[in-house]
Amino acid sequence: MTLRTHRETLTFVHPFTLSGAEDVQAPGTYMVQTDEELLEGLSFLAYRRVATVIFVPLRHGGPDSLQAITVDPRELAAALERDGSRADQQS
Repeated sequence: MTLRTHRETLTFVHPFTLSGAEDVQAPGTYMVQTDEELLEGLSFLAYRRVATVIFVPLRHGGPDSLQAITVDPRELAAALERDGSRADQQS
């Protein structure tokens, strides 16, 4: 199985919630990682999303402690739209 990973930085200007997170998340910049696997046996390259994860600060951790939360990309896009924010692409 061949995997590829896409990373992007999302900036929220308002507090937001996601169904996989216990708490309301503070405004700020968050790293999101999407993993995709190569679909084999096709005559062209195609990938299928297998996981999207957002990294949020741990409530009781140190300043660099992060928790990875699996999130539905559509829910994340809706949260960004409600916030009026944008994604900053990174590789």
